[in-house]
Amino acid sequence: MPKRSHNETHKMQSIGWLRAAVLGANDGIVSTASLVLGVSASGADHASILISGVAGLVAGAMSMAAGEYISVSSQSDTEKAALAQERRELDENIGGEHAELARIYISRGLEPALAEKVAEQLMAQDALGAHALDELGITASGMANPLQAALASAASFAAGAVLPLIVAIVAPPAMITPVIVVSALLSLALLGGLAAKIGGARVIPAVLRVTVWSALALALTYSVGHLAEGFVAKH
Repeated sequence: MPKRSHNETHKMQSIGWLRAAVLGANDGIVSTASLVLGVSASGADHASILISGVAGLVAGAMSMAAGEYISVSSQSDTEKAALAQERRELDENIGGEHAELARIYISRGLEPALAEKVAEQLMAQDALGAHALDELGITASGMANPLQAALASAASFAAGAVLPLIVAIVAPPAMITPVIVVSALLSLALLGGLAAKIGGARVIPAVLRVTVWSALALALTYSVGHLAEGFVAKH
């Protein structure tokens, strides 16, 4: 009986970009909604609330971009240095590198003779690529790209931050606090559930996790703004 072709797709393939996008959007919603709530609780007028929201969006997006660029640049520098060292080692001691690669395969369960053969064939095709993947855990498609990471982080943050900002613009000033809270928590719950669904995780725990922690952040920021209003009023 002929074997049918078997193609597998795993959710893990999307985890990298999914995590970054969700993290940025979550930060954008929580940070901007919290800022708007805090300023609103301090007794500021509607124009000041909107200005603080816009400033928070821009500052947050730039902070995310700068932080991601620095972080990923450090990762990229480390990867490049590791590959340069591996390239030197291959030039200076190809036999030792072959033995090292074979030992890696043996530790994963291959018999010594087969491990030697696999190492020999892979190194004949691409010695540096074989060591980069199996010794260093670096793949060509997974190499860090600082500029791409920075732009993606800034865009995802801004996409999240614009939601509470729009709500603050259209909501009546007297209702801005409850409307911001409800819309932010609904957006975060939807985003958390969508991310869990795409990633193949359980939806309800993800929704509860993001909603509870975000509600705590909103409540704390609102409380600080309210306390600040009282402090300023007394002085």
